[in-house]
Amino acid sequence: MPVVKANSEDIKMLARLMRAEAEEDGEPGMLMVGNVGVNRILGDCLDFNSIRSIPDMVFQSPGGFEAPQKGYFYQAAREKDIRLAERAIRGERRWPASNALWFFRPVGECPATWYNQQNTGRYKAHCFFTPTPSDCPTVY
Repeated sequence: MPVVKANSEDIKMLARLMRAEAEEDGEPGMLMVGNVGVNRILGDCLDFNSIRSIPDMVFQSPGGFEAPQKGYFYQAAREKDIRLAERAIRGERRWPASNALWFFRPVGECPATWYNQQNTGRYKAHCFFTPTPSDCPTVY
């Protein structure tokens, strides 16, 4: 059962986002990007009050993802990436992105906080940041 609404084009869009943002981190890293995206839709909090769909999340500006500004994002979705996006849409979560709303690729170590959000961990190149349950209960 999906945790967010998605048609086939939405699933492909999420697959393209996951690949463009974290292909170098493999399937686990890509799934974590999917977690962050799904959490932004579910969140209805902080920077994501008006995010209600996958297109809203992917193309949020300002404050959204960098991938839609790059050509690589616009390549066709691969079947394996579509399957991975479907897993994220069904609610499969992977730590440290389980409840995260943000991630980025730092030069060096992950900071303890980023825009007042706690670092929940790193997976390969990316650091993940999670709101408190009181700031955003719907991602828990």
